[in-house]
Amino acid sequence: MLMFTSHESNIPHMQRLKAGSFSLCLEGVILFWLIFLWAHSAAGAMDPFFTKRDVSEGRFGISDQSKICSRERMHLPLTLSDVVELTLCNNPKTRLQWASARQQAAQVGISRSAFFPTLIGPIAAGGLDSSTRASQQSITVSVNYLLYDFGGRAATLEAAQQQLAAANAIRDDVLRSTFLTAIRSYYAYMAALASMQAFKVAEDTASAGLAAATARVQAGTATQFEILQAKTALSQARLNRIRAEGDATSAKGELANAMGFYASQSFELAPLKPETSLEGTLEHDAKIEENIGKLIEEARKNRPDLFAAEAQVKVAEAQLEVARAASKPTFTVTGAVTHSRDPDVVDGGFKQSIRLSINVPWFSGFRDVYRIGVGQAVLEGKIAERDQVSNQIALDVWKAYQLLLTNSQALRAASDLYASAQLSEKLALGRYKSGIGSILDVLTVQGVLATAEQQKVGALYNFKVSKLLLAQTMGILDLAMVEEKNPAVKLLTEPVTRIIPRSDVSETDIAGEKTPGRKLPDSKKPGGAVPLEVPQSPEVLNPPAVPNK
Repeated sequence: MLMFTSHESNIPHMQRLKAGSFSLCLEGVILFWLIFLWAHSAAGAMDPFFTKRDVSEGRFGISDQSKICSRERMHLPLTLSDVVELTLCNNPKTRLQWASARQQAAQVGISRSAFFPTLIGPIAAGGLDSSTRASQQSITVSVNYLLYDFGGRAATLEAAQQQLAAANAIRDDVLRSTFLTAIRSYYAYMAALASMQAFKVAEDTASAGLAAATARVQAGTATQFEILQAKTALSQARLNRIRAEGDATSAKGELANAMGFYASQSFELAPLKPETSLEGTLEHDAKIEENIGKLIEEARKNRPDLFAAEAQVKVAEAQLEVARAASKPTFTVTGAVTHSRDPDVVDGGFKQSIRLSINVPWFSGFRDVYRIGVGQAVLEGKIAERDQVSNQIALDVWKAYQLLLTNSQALRAASDLYASAQLSEKLALGRYKSGIGSILDVLTVQGVLATAEQQKVGALYNFKVSKLLLAQTMGILDLAMVEEKNPAVKLLTEPVTRIIPRSDVSETDIAGEKTPGRKLPDSKKPGGAVPLEVPQSPEVLNPPAVPNK
């Protein structure tokens, strides 16, 4: 405790200055350092334990302080990696998790402070004693230090450190989910644009059908009823195109929201790179079972939610040790140093005191017993939660893997269907223009073609998302994968096919021509499997880039 009093004295002024010069210097130095430490501690400007370094960057290596969050990037065409980076650093959900991790790092600093002594030096000013007309000054610094508490202090620090590890893992898990949300929103918008383009093509096709019907009516080879049917088909195609445009606008707003911007934010997407061949290799069920087992083990090594669950178990263990230590004695040492100066005395003096205290919790109304019981129950619950997360990871990987197989197969089937529908539409329209066939044939194949194109677009983007979904469930999703620069997992960069039962596949389609890209079963192998393959025409594999509206 620092106290100052000021009074007049009978000793001459110069004698008082000489007697207290050393004391004033000493008190000034001590006061300066005490004020310096107090000011910085109160302002929170110091990080003496370097706790901010414990907030790891994680798998993504990106934070809300990164320069890539600049809005200037929105004026340039955005790739998928741009969308993901903006989402990770700009979305409010991710910023919340970074703040939570920094908060828990500060809690680690609080727990470490228990290993250091505390200095108490309050400042007070006294009044005037007119009877003695004496001026006295003194400064007192008290030190309090916990010597030993049977591991309670260390357990508290361990709990805080494990809470920080859990906060880092939870943050990575939220980033992982936000990462996938950005991917889904991106491909949903791209699919909406492709769907809009497909409906525009369907509208043009319906217009061509109407023109053909009008020409036949003028030539006297058709009736007005066929024109009405063609007009009905054109109106339906136009309605579908208008709805597709609205869906594309909504998908764009959802993507902007996922990146942390308003839905009205203006931006453009860069065109996708041309698709490579979608040929794959057949895998037997036994091989699939072997792969899925390895994938599950890999996921358990990388999933941040499992890391968080394991850290929570360690937190519960440390808190149980804290509860046990609370029922044991603590050893504390307390010291005080006082320097006093009296102007009536030439020399002041130092006074020191030291005291060792042992605090024994003799009886607390059985509170400590039940605290230990609570800690044990919490630990059992955290272990159960960890096991539940582990089982959920196995299920997530299994479902994602099966979805990837299904979408790979569906993409090949949808592409094959689209190629056949294209040929059928061209032949039907050509036959109708030549005076052979009816308008119903043309309208039927045009409807089939529009449906096939929608299914192809959906299958393509579903397949792209399912590859990254598997990576997300395995805990290995990162920015390198959206840039297609990570060849570590071949499964995620190549589509997978499964053997399907042999079915009746005709060598000719409805136009009497062979379907491109379709392999027939080997006649020498009864009951052989028939792999569905994607036709190799560029129009099928490389959908046209669709500019933003």
